[in-house]
Amino acid sequence: MEDFTLFLKLAFDHVLDWKAYDHILFFIVLVVVYSFKDWKKILWIITLFTIGHTITLALATYDVVSIDVKIIEYLIPLSIFITAFINLITVKKKNFHQSNTNLFFAFFFGLIHGLGLSGFLKMVLTDSESKLLPILEFALGVELAQIGVVLLILIAGFIAIKGLRISKRDWVLVVSSIVIGIVIPMLIERKFW
Repeated sequence: MEDFTLFLKLAFDHVLDWKAYDHILFFIVLVVVYSFKDWKKILWIITLFTIGHTITLALATYDVVSIDVKIIEYLIPLSIFITAFINLITVKKKNFHQSNTNLFFAFFFGLIHGLGLSGFLKMVLTDSESKLLPILEFALGVELAQIGVVLLILIAGFIAIKGLRISKRDWVLVVSSIVIGIVIPMLIERKFW
């Protein structure tokens, strides 16, 4: 039970770490286009991200896949930028939030984000330990932490749209633009060439 708590805590620390806020930024741009009524699709987004994240985390932890950390560190903010940019260009469509694009992004970019954490998890796990159970415990913690982040994003959207009477289109445009503004310096700083 102690190990279970440890890996849950590590997952929460990973998702909610303000120094490594790229995880939160990614979920902001993934979910900003939705509202509480879209809870099923949102749950799929969270779960698909966790599945993608867990697959590559396991593959990298077991040394099946190895990619240069500098490339992964660049691809993470690039994934955030792409998702935010897609929000900007699709927000003008009448049913922009009904697209399955974010489901694909959640899974595909989850694969990239999982590679970014594998080095950390390898350091925590000793060679003698079974790695599968800690990876799954960590994945559960990631899933729970992401649900908390998503709830905060949905509450902020609800307040902005219903309380402050900001149009959904404007909300998505402003939030996605702010995230792009935060991510561009990360892309410049992390370029690997």
